[in-house]
Order: sequence, then structure tokens, then C-alpha cells
Amino acid sequence: MTEPPLFTAVTRDVRVSVRAFYLEDQSKPEESHFVWAYRVTIENLGTRTVQLLKRSWLITDGLGRTQQVHGPGVVGEQPVLEAGEDFEYTSGTPLSTPSGFMRGTYHMIERDSGETFDVAIPAFSLDSPYQGGAVH
Repeated sequence: MTEPPLFTAVTRDVRVSVRAFYLEDQSKPEESHFVWAYRVTIENLGTRTVQLLKRSWLITDGLGRTQQVHGPGVVGEQPVLEAGEDFEYTSGTPLSTPSGFMRGTYHMIERDSGETFDVAIPAFSLDSPYQGGAVH
């Protein structure tokens, strides 16, 4: 099986890379329930220590309906990244359509100065074998 595509964005020396995986065993296409896992790697390419405080997601299904999700940290953590460090986590999302996409923002702070800034989470597609054709 080929690995799904990797989507990457860099904002202010923070690289965010995402790869999404369709979860056949958790999906029920006959009930319009499709589930994906996505693996995110956040890398501090700069020289200053940064911390992820909050996240904001836009999750759009195959019909164009968008859900907003906001919350503190990721997977219950607010990781601190020293220069050259990275943090990886896996999460997931269900949709009622066989395809869609996600994008978002991590709200960060530069630890020494206290300056807050936003880091882009690249848009990435949620594709299943049940979609009629690519919509992205």
C-alpha cells in the first residue's frame, strides 16, 4: 500500500506536516460514517523556544459543510519545542461524506518574549475509496 501524501507548511520557522489515513475498520459507508486518522509533526526550525497553546480547525465535508473546532493544545498537551525539536501526535475525525478536507491554525507563544503568533496547518484532503471523484 502506498503511503498517503504529505502536506507541509512553514510559518515563522515552525514546520507543520500532516498525513491523513482512511480508517476502513472504523468506517461504515452504508451508514454514511467515514473515519480518518491524521498524523501531525510540528518542528521548530528556529532558534527560539516556542509553545503550542491552542488549536483551531476547519473541517469541511464533501458537500462543503464546514465545522469549526477550537481548543487548548493538542491531544491533551501544550508541547514546548526548543530549537530543533519536534512533536508528533495522531488524532482523527469522522465525516458523513466519503471525502473532505481539513485545515487550521496553531496558536503559539515565543517563550522568551511572550509574543503570540499563529502557525498555519496546511489544508489536507480526507479521501476514501468510496468517493466518486476527487473534489480537491
